[in-house]
Amino acid sequence: MRILVVPSGFKESLDAEQAAQSMKEGIMRVMPRSNVRTLPMVDGGEGFTKTIIKMKNGQLFKVKVTGPVGKKVSSHFGVFGKKKKTAVIEMAAAAGLRLVPRNMRDPRKTTTHGVGELIKATLDKGVQRILLGCGDSGTSDGGAGMAQALGVKFLDKKGNEIDIEGGTSLLKVANIDLSGVDPRLQHVQIDVACNWFNQLCGENGVARVFGPQKGATPEQVAELEAALEQLANVIEHDLGIDVREMPGGGASGGLGTGLHALIGAKLHPRYDIIMKYIDLDQMLLKSDLVFTAEGSIDFQTPRGKIPAEVAKRAKKHSLPVVALVGTVGKGARLNYEHGIDAYTSILPMPSTLEEAFMHAEKWLKDCTESAMRTILIGLQLAARLKKKGRVS
Repeated sequence: MRILVVPSGFKESLDAEQAAQSMKEGIMRVMPRSNVRTLPMVDGGEGFTKTIIKMKNGQLFKVKVTGPVGKKVSSHFGVFGKKKKTAVIEMAAAAGLRLVPRNMRDPRKTTTHGVGELIKATLDKGVQRILLGCGDSGTSDGGAGMAQALGVKFLDKKGNEIDIEGGTSLLKVANIDLSGVDPRLQHVQIDVACNWFNQLCGENGVARVFGPQKGATPEQVAELEAALEQLANVIEHDLGIDVREMPGGGASGGLGTGLHALIGAKLHPRYDIIMKYIDLDQMLLKSDLVFTAEGSIDFQTPRGKIPAEVAKRAKKHSLPVVALVGTVGKGARLNYEHGIDAYTSILPMPSTLEEAFMHAEKWLKDCTESAMRTILIGLQLAARLKKKGRVS
């Protein structure tokens, strides 16, 4: 049997490569002679840079930047290509949720400043293009922190510059001054891989949809909504761009908005960019069964999450898809309508989040083994019934 394993990472626990290897080991326990290929999948979040750089034989650079809570953190970016040097950045390496201590998870007070510092570091390398991935963020500042690191000034009603320390700093913004933006940005193409369904404001605005995941209470969500609406108002007034419901504008806590409106980046549906580097469709052609995985599955999964994207492409080849997940959330059954044939949680027992992180690798191996044994029973049953002439 030809089995393709295409997992996402398990946020704050296993990256996509670790998940893929764990799942392969689980399969091989049951079918050691099967042809198992792995394709760690990224969506712009954690692991995006290392995966793309590995595939393009590029070089990884380590750098210190300002983290989401204002302290220096170890980060990285990559560069590939000789004729046209391209830098690869993942915002999560500077402002990801993993970098926000659990007792400090308040997106009103976290910043994307370090993302701007990463962009500056790539400009120092003389790149002509930047490929930037949005995902797994711990921020909701509309990309203002990133823009400020690159020379954009945010002014209050009196014309005084505001230091963007988090999402609620945006409530004070009355004007935006682009005169001091790093001039090198004019000569660099910036392409952003982002979730096209994420918008900045409105009923499906990023604060309302993702704020609670980043630690915001209902009251804090309302405050963030007002702050991002204020940013949208000022951008429209000063720059003539309506970003409220712009596709991708809400990506990574509104970073998509800041990248597009403030430094001229172009936003793309993330898989339009990623599939230029990851040849999933060709691998599906040579497969009989597909496994995918992610930290959770719920009603949002069909809106740009990796398991749904894998399933959509697998169904073009009539392939069965099994999803192994950390948690099964509200509306998970919706995914049956989007190409996922079966899903199950890897948790073998009720556990704390810390326990789940600690045992994720083992539990994923064990769950994959169990799923594979169930599939094997189905194959044996089908063969038995066919032998008895009870199935066609």
